[in-house]
Amino acid sequence: MKIYLAGPDVFLPDAVEIGRRKVDICTAHGLTGLYPLDNAIDLTAPDASRQIFCGNEAMMDAADAIIANLTPFRGAGADPGTVYELGYMAGRGKFCLAYSNDGAAYADRVSRFMEVTSEEGRLVDAQGLTVEDFGLADNLMMIHALELHGCPLVTPAAMPIDVWHDLTAFETCVRMAAARFIAT
Repeated sequence: MKIYLAGPDVFLPDAVEIGRRKVDICTAHGLTGLYPLDNAIDLTAPDASRQIFCGNEAMMDAADAIIANLTPFRGAGADPGTVYELGYMAGRGKFCLAYSNDGAAYADRVSRFMEVTSEEGRLVDAQGLTVEDFGLADNLMMIHALELHGCPLVTPAAMPIDVWHDLTAFETCVRMAAARFIAT
C-alpha cells in the first residue's frame, strides 16, 4: 500500500534525509512511502510551483492513504500546504492519519505568539478575533477529518526536544496504517 508523506519536512535543511528516513520506516512495515521531494522538478523553470503542485496531487492520487505532519509550522498551527493535502485526501475518501510533535491545545499555542484574553466567555486574540477553544490540538476541521476518515491525531506524551527530527509519532502512524492495510 502507498502512503503519501505530507508535511513541512520538505522545508528542512536535511529534507531529503528526513524523507529517506520516513520512506525507510514505511518499507520496514511493508508499506511504500511517497515523499513529495521524490518528484523530479526543475526549480528554475517558470512553472516550477505548478509542477510541484501537479506532482504532489499525482502522488496523492496514486496513494492509498496519507500521513500528515501537523506539527505547528511558522506559527500556532499546521503548515497550510499540508492541511490542503489532508483535505484533498479526505475528500477522496482515502485513509487519513496524522501526527503532531506538539500536542498542546491550539488555544494554548496561539497564546505563545500573541496575547489571548477572555471576553464574554470566549477567547480572543490581540486583534479581537475569536480563538478556537475546544481543547483540540489544532483546528476542529483537521481533527475531526482524521477521526472520521482515518485515525485520531497522534501526539507524544511529552514534546520531543527536536520536533522536526523525532519520528516516534510518525512511526506510530505507520504502524497504524500497516495494521489496517496489511490485514486486508
